[in-house]
Amino acid sequence: MMIRTTQRDSGVSIELTPMIDTVFLLLTFFLVATTFQQAEREMRIALPEAAAAQPITAGLREIVVNVDSSGALIVNGVILSGGELRSMIETAVASNPEQKVTIRGDRQVPYEHVVTALDICKGAGVAEPFLDTVLQR
Repeated sequence: MMIRTTQRDSGVSIELTPMIDTVFLLLTFFLVATTFQQAEREMRIALPEAAAAQPITAGLREIVVNVDSSGALIVNGVILSGGELRSMIETAVASNPEQKVTIRGDRQVPYEHVVTALDICKGAGVAEPFLDTVLQR
C-alpha cells in the first residue's frame, strides 16, 4: 500500500532574513559614523596661524621626465641637458626628500637614454624613480 502526501516540493529558495539584517546593521553603522564626523567638524576651536605657510601640495608635485625618440630630456615642455636635469632634481629633493619622479620613454628611443635619465635621478637623490612604460600592442 502506498501513502501519498499532499505536500509539493517548492524547489530551492533563498533566505532573505539574514541579508536584510546585515543591510540594516551596515546602514546603522554608517549613519552613526557620519554623525560623529560631522559633530567633530562643527566644534568651535581657534586654529593657530603660521607666518610662512604654504599649501601642502606645493612641495609634493611629481616631476615627469619625458625622453623623446631622439633621446632629449623634456620636463614641463623644456628640453634640458643631463646637468640641468640633475641640478633641478637635486633642488627638488633638497626641499622634499620624498620627491617623486616619473620617467616616460618614447617607444622608439634606445633604452640607454632611459637608463641615463634613471641614473641622473638616482644620482640626484631620488629614492625610487618610477619608470612609466607603455606596452606596444
